[in-house]
Amino acid sequence: MLVLDPPPFRIFLLRHASAAWPQPGGRDFDRPLDDHGFAEAELVATRAADRHPAPDLILSSTALRCRQTADAVHRAFGEDLEISAIDSLYNAPLDIYLEVLVGQKQVQSVMIIGHNPTLEELLEALLGPDRMAALIPGGYPTAGLAVLEHGGPHQAMAGSWTVTDFITA
Repeated sequence: MLVLDPPPFRIFLLRHASAAWPQPGGRDFDRPLDDHGFAEAELVATRAADRHPAPDLILSSTALRCRQTADAVHRAFGEDLEISAIDSLYNAPLDIYLEVLVGQKQVQSVMIIGHNPTLEELLEALLGPDRMAALIPGGYPTAGLAVLEHGGPHQAMAGSWTVTDFITA
């Protein structure tokens, strides 16, 4: 069972925006956002900044498309926002995302910018399968941003989180 103790009060889960197809001989890691992705990232970041206080910390995969999505969030929320790029979030299984999240004991709110299918699995771990399926029946969209909150001062277990917003482009 997933337990965050003490939990952040607010978690932002942002899937990177739409990326270009890999170039022949190119690495998946180096795929940039495409034109649509740049627009998605800016739109979702601006909407998030208009509706929510900035997270204390952004944790982003080091993949180019995630870093470019993080740049849009940084511009929208302001230059004081701390971004930490984490190599292990690229192609990571759920347990790595959980480990990174559980390690954030000094912040009240955190944003993770990462990849599917792991973000969808993390959302399911926090909400439970039925609530997650009702929220995103078609799967986690590119540039999709789930904002989750937990009001309790102690352990936050799976199923005890509330989605306060889900922003898409």
